[in-house]
Amino acid sequence: MLDRIKLHFQKFDWLIFSSVVLLACFGLVEIYSVALGQGGGDFLNFRKQLVFIFGGVGLLVFFSFIDFRFLKSIHRYIYIGAGLILISVLFLGQTIKGTKGWFSVFGLGIQPVEFVKIALIIFLGWFFSNASFKTRPLKYFILSGLSTFFLVFLVLLQPDFGSSLLLIFIWIFMLLITGFDKKYFLIIFLSAAVIFSVAWFLLFKDYQKQRVMTFLQPTQNSLGSGYNSSQAMIAIGSGGLVGRGVGFGSQSQLKFLPEAQTDFIFAVVSEELGFVGSSLMFLFYGILLFRCLFLLNKINDDFAIFFVLGGVGLIFVEMFINIGMNIGIVPVVGIALPFLSYGGSSILANFVIIGIIENIFIKSKT
Repeated sequence: MLDRIKLHFQKFDWLIFSSVVLLACFGLVEIYSVALGQGGGDFLNFRKQLVFIFGGVGLLVFFSFIDFRFLKSIHRYIYIGAGLILISVLFLGQTIKGTKGWFSVFGLGIQPVEFVKIALIIFLGWFFSNASFKTRPLKYFILSGLSTFFLVFLVLLQPDFGSSLLLIFIWIFMLLITGFDKKYFLIIFLSAAVIFSVAWFLLFKDYQKQRVMTFLQPTQNSLGSGYNSSQAMIAIGSGGLVGRGVGFGSQSQLKFLPEAQTDFIFAVVSEELGFVGSSLMFLFYGILLFRCLFLLNKINDDFAIFFVLGGVGLIFVEMFINIGMNIGIVPVVGIALPFLSYGGSSILANFVIIGIIENIFIKSKT
């Protein structure tokens, strides 16, 4: 038994593990810094995040022992469970900032949609690895789309527009790496344009419309709807080469920057650690990306390839959207910066993804 565990960790990819742990430590430092500016002596959010990180590392190690082929074999149950938990949160969940998308577990808020993203990657990974889509592409395009939009519909009922977009991204990204014809993406684009037009007049609330208008004209109302983006860009610009130092960022410490621990933590990193600190953060993300892509050619299982690409793709699109929100090129949609933003559900789910990827690479070496 001990020999098997020793062999397991010998095959463990410590470069991937180190990169995500260092990213989490980056976030931990900045959450501590924000807590200093809030004047609270208990550093509650910092202590919670510390627990989440240790829990995330534990989940990473646990899932590195779970054979990915087992997850593939229970894909139907995982998908059904994802649908049931999204239905349950609509009736039993807590409403936070207008979104009914959290369960309260021992005083901690758990957002199930973060784990639903993983469930969708597993389900679509199985679907496309087993489907003879080249002979009947339209059938599999429709079936995969309906499976995705069932979950998207449940998430929109919360409503959580940002997470629903990420679920759609997972589907589109899977279609891309599967090799579907361009005409299917044209269908998606035209459908999205029609749905957006209908939603704008019938479904979107005023604050959601305002976010889109602020994105199109970010400087139009810098003291109103554009306040968050404006303060984030001021913070990023004031960091300079080496930053103001941890705990000395004027925007975050003087509370000009809203949601500094979550949506706008990249602005805190840039202000306090400057270009050098931000570059180091990007370096860790780059190590994670290129290491996964480098090891990809050693995998001989289609489902495993889909999961690695889907999981890494999700992490990096979340990174792009979050940083885009901070620099004003993407509307503010409430997407966390992977491994850095405060929040248990996001960080736990991302560590689970890395744990499954670790298992895939370990099995590929066996």
